[in-house]
Amino acid sequence: MLKPINGTWFEFHHHNIPEGKYWNPICRHFSDEQWETKVDEIASLGMKYIVLLASAIAYEDWNESYFDTDIFPFAKMGAKDPMGALMRAAERNGIKVFVSTGFYGVWTHTYENMTSPQIQARAFKAMEQLYAKYGKYESFYGWYLPDETGIYPYYDEAFIKYVNDYTAFGKAIDPKLKVLIAPYGTNSLKADDKYIAQLESLDCDIIAYQDEIGVRKALPEQTPAYYESLRKAHDKAGRSALWADMEVFEFEGDVYKSALYPAAMERIERQITSISPYVDEILIYQYTGMFNKPGTTAFCGHPGSVQLYNDYKAWMDKNIK
Repeated sequence: MLKPINGTWFEFHHHNIPEGKYWNPICRHFSDEQWETKVDEIASLGMKYIVLLASAIAYEDWNESYFDTDIFPFAKMGAKDPMGALMRAAERNGIKVFVSTGFYGVWTHTYENMTSPQIQARAFKAMEQLYAKYGKYESFYGWYLPDETGIYPYYDEAFIKYVNDYTAFGKAIDPKLKVLIAPYGTNSLKADDKYIAQLESLDCDIIAYQDEIGVRKALPEQTPAYYESLRKAHDKAGRSALWADMEVFEFEGDVYKSALYPAAMERIERQITSISPYVDEILIYQYTGMFNKPGTTAFCGHPGSVQLYNDYKAWMDKNIK
């Protein structure tokens, strides 16, 4: 049975500047009301989850945050409280939000972000502040750990420690909150006994594996084998839920060095068909920039994003009962 897209990543500013060409400049000027409208759009496609990519971003020479904090300066943007807008609109629409725990170290320095005590201290302070400000919302569903790792072909032990430390801290703040990670390397991991043992030692609630179609590491026809093996491994480990982080974008030029634009619905349909039998939920990277509801007052992204919204809605109305 085909599964719908039940959630999406979400961001106030895309960390990779070349990739965010079609929406970063526009989103800078969004009001709080426009951010709420963006969440309303996501709800209009029946999505139930939002994963906030970053609550702050550190670059080599500048930092910014998307909520009021003494850790980094507040971003220069039109919205006064974009986090509040996200949480309010999500609550109104019955959407569950995973709040980001990063990037409190330079976002490209993944290993340092996972292992530095100083960066961890900043992130933990941010988590406390975020929960104090927004924990009152029913939409505050969990934490997302954005310093993603590659599984080549197993998890690095430093990544396992990073996940377990953040989970322990997050659960100490509120044990009801879920923890989600979204690793890459789906096309190269070995879902064998060693991997199952790592799953058993990895303390998180949900793993949303990137299907790696958009970054040109796999084809939709290859992913069923990957996710079938993961399904078996997760069932044996009896731990984290198995979700998909499905990529709905294309690159204009070189991977990671050029602008993102919406993939064709024909390709996305093949992706959905390939992974639906094996995953519990399908989330996408991402609604922002790739989809826009016709007539929205919060348009941001590539001109083809309205077409993708219409194409996906037509597909969903036909195929999802």
